[in-house]
Amino acid sequence: MKLAAYLRVSTDRQADEGYGLDVQKQDIKRWAKTNGHRVVAWFADEGKSGGDGINKRESLKAALEALNDGIAEVLITKNLDRLARKLTVQEAILAYVWDHGAKCFTVEDDGEVVQDDPNDPMRTAMRQMRGVFAELERAMLVKRMQDGRRTKAADGGYAYGAPPLGKRAVAKNLVADPSETKTVKRITQLHRQGNSLRQIAQVLEDEGCRTKRGGRWHPVTIARILERA
Repeated sequence: MKLAAYLRVSTDRQADEGYGLDVQKQDIKRWAKTNGHRVVAWFADEGKSGGDGINKRESLKAALEALNDGIAEVLITKNLDRLARKLTVQEAILAYVWDHGAKCFTVEDDGEVVQDDPNDPMRTAMRQMRGVFAELERAMLVKRMQDGRRTKAADGGYAYGAPPLGKRAVAKNLVADPSETKTVKRITQLHRQGNSLRQIAQVLEDEGCRTKRGGRWHPVTIARILERA
C-alpha cells in the first residue's frame, strides 16, 4: 500500500530522548519495508504540540490532503502520540482519515488503527482510553512544571525553567553569559545570511558549538533562539 508518513516533535528535548524526527523516520521505513508497503510522501511538524489541531499543523494538514487527493492510501506514524496528545484532536484526525476512505497505521501497534464498528464498542473505548491517558500525561507534566516554578518563585529564585542560551542565573537573577552569547550571535548571523534552520544546525555542529545542555542542535532549538533574539 502507498503510505503518507507523518512525523512530529514538539521540543528539542524530545529529540534528545529518542523521539526525534530521524528516529521516527527510520522506524517507519523499517516497518514499511518489513510489511511490504511503500512510503510515497513524508510530512514533518517540528516544534508543534500534540494538542494543536489540524489547522495549526501545516504538515499534518498536507498529509491528510495527500490522502484526499489519492496520493496515498494510508496515514502512518510511529504511534498515536505523534498524531495527537489530546483526545479530541486524535479523534478528529482519525475521523478525517476514515471519512476519506483511507486507513491509519502506527508502527508501535504493528498495523492498522481499526475503524470504529458499532458492533464492537469496546474497540472504540480502548482507543479513546489510550488517548485520555496521553492527554493526562501531558497535563500532569505541565502541572509539575508550574508547581516547581511557583515553589522556586516563592523562595525568591529565578522561576522560569533553565535560563535560555546566552544567559545564566546568578544570585537569583539572569545575567549574560559571554561564551554563550557568541553562539547566539553566530546563529543570528547565519539566519541573516539566508540559511535555513537545518543548515544553521549543521554549521553549528561542524564548528563544534554545543547546545545549552551539551547536546546536538535541532531546528526547533534554533527557531526558539531566533525568536528570543
